[in-house]
Amino acid sequence: MSEKKELLSQLKIDREEETNGGVKWPIIILMILIIGIGTTASVFFFETDNKKDPEILIASKTPEPSTPNQKTVSNDITAPEPIPRASVIQSDNSATVLDGSGYITARRMATVSAELTGRVIDVLVEEGMQVEKGQVLARLDDALAVVNLKLAQAQANASKARILSAEANFREAERVLNRVSKLQSNNFSSEARLTNSILNVETSKAELARAKADYEVANLEVSRQQERLNDHTIRAPFSGVVTIKNAQPGEIIAPGSAGGGFTRTGICTIVDMTSLEIEVDVNEAFIGRVSTDQKVVANLDAYPDWDIPASVIAIIPTANRDKATVRVRIRIEVNDQRILPDMGVKVAFYKT
Repeated sequence: MSEKKELLSQLKIDREEETNGGVKWPIIILMILIIGIGTTASVFFFETDNKKDPEILIASKTPEPSTPNQKTVSNDITAPEPIPRASVIQSDNSATVLDGSGYITARRMATVSAELTGRVIDVLVEEGMQVEKGQVLARLDDALAVVNLKLAQAQANASKARILSAEANFREAERVLNRVSKLQSNNFSSEARLTNSILNVETSKAELARAKADYEVANLEVSRQQERLNDHTIRAPFSGVVTIKNAQPGEIIAPGSAGGGFTRTGICTIVDMTSLEIEVDVNEAFIGRVSTDQKVVANLDAYPDWDIPASVIAIIPTANRDKATVRVRIRIEVNDQRILPDMGVKVAFYKT
């Protein structure tokens, strides 16, 4: 019987354990809610503390009201103004009266050409080459010019020979006149012969003068042909740097335009780098702030951190009606290879 009771007791449902098992889930849910609320509160207080930290730090660094170089910010909090470099820049800018922009220009720049039309047989320069005054840049075909020069020299030699002949005739006419004059004084010659002798002397004298004039003309023609021959050799008019090479051997070059053909009008372009300066268009409303010899600091667009000392050369006494500007020439006080024609530049005019 006892064994049966034990078996029946094992099959019996315990109501107390069922009740205890039902109570566990609400407790677990309640604990999860409490943990979530605590986490949210911690995050909120953490963010609140972080927001207050900068204010506390700024307030702790707030200098005394008598300390200079301070400015007041919002929420009645003062922060120090940075002064180590900004104040220096501000002081430099305060010395300027006007800012502008312009370009580097060359006062001496030439496109070298020939004075006559001819075929190029040799070009002796390249871009970037330094040339000296009188240096040969190119040569043209001078075969015809050489022939013309030789012809002029031959004509000059012929004129010189005519001078010798005229001098001989003049001396002979003078001897005849002297002999006839003596005979006439002794009544051994007629008056007509004496008159004829005087005429021969005058004629010979005129022939000699004409021969000498012809010889002078011939010498001038030789000089002209020599100059024409020299024009076939193109030389540099001044010292500078070749910036553009326009012609090549075999091309035809002419001093003027050939009406859209293939004829070149120049051999090369030379720039005198010692004549570089700055040209700036200043608004006519502010031209009163610019004066001659005024100090200027220039900065090339290619080298903005390089301060180039300069000064005003002149104010061109005319205004541009379309742009309402006045052109100002500025001297560059240094000579540097980095400064090139047509570069953009910004300038600052300083107080005089």
